[in-house]
Amino acid sequence: MKIREVIEKILEYHPKFPEEYDGCDGYKSGDPEVECTGIVCALVPTVEVIRKTAKLGCNLLYVHEPSYYSTPDYPDWRAGFENKIYEEKRNLLEENGIVIWRDHDHSHAHKPDSIFTGVIKYLGWQDNQTGEDGMAKIFEFSDMTVEKMNKMLKEKLLLNGIRYIGKAEDQITKVALVGHLLPNIFEHQATTGNNYCSEYATEVIRLMEEQGVDAIIPGEVIDWTVMSYIRDAVQLGKAKAAFNIGHFNMEELGMKYAVDWILELLDNEIPVHYVPSEDIYQFA
Repeated sequence: MKIREVIEKILEYHPKFPEEYDGCDGYKSGDPEVECTGIVCALVPTVEVIRKTAKLGCNLLYVHEPSYYSTPDYPDWRAGFENKIYEEKRNLLEENGIVIWRDHDHSHAHKPDSIFTGVIKYLGWQDNQTGEDGMAKIFEFSDMTVEKMNKMLKEKLLLNGIRYIGKAEDQITKVALVGHLLPNIFEHQATTGNNYCSEYATEVIRLMEEQGVDAIIPGEVIDWTVMSYIRDAVQLGKAKAAFNIGHFNMEELGMKYAVDWILELLDNEIPVHYVPSEDIYQFA
């Protein structure tokens, strides 16, 4: 089976996008007309992931996040200055005949979202999920503390450490996976009819206030919104917490799950492997 044929099956599995779609998904390197010798699913196509892909004898690297350090994630460097790291990475891909296909927008458009389906499955939280509120997915635990949650996340996500807010001994019951806490992420119409610009972070604070969410696991954070709210809550004696694991770590297990459904799509005819991208950060 050619790599192009593999990708066509993946696109048939996902919801159809308009023909004029011009997003970040697509080929980032290599020749899709060659025979597929094997597939590696990885969240990020790091240099080490590329080396492991070659060692496994695979020539299709199926990824979720950017290859080349920009939001549009063009398959070539367009910033107007020389990027030696890009050149070396590109050479490594070419030397090993590896094709990169990025699947970001299609994965998140899937119903249910194919990344977070995998995150929930491989965290083992399917039976703990009690609801959703916008982008937030809410879980309940009968015997959970801040310390226990830190330990679980480190083990399941292969983390080098966690930045968190909260007291280790505090009991937490409701925990929410929430989106990226960036400013001005969407416009919101107040129920009073007054227009105002609402940061998604404000919606997360509402979730904690009105839904009784004790702790959040966000994708990305800024310090002056929800993080400051949670710190103040803790200083006021409330059992609140935030586990700042980071964007990549939050979505990592979605690519472990990709192995499951890609194998099924291909009737197990081609080897498919999961290679963790590993924690981007070290902790001193």
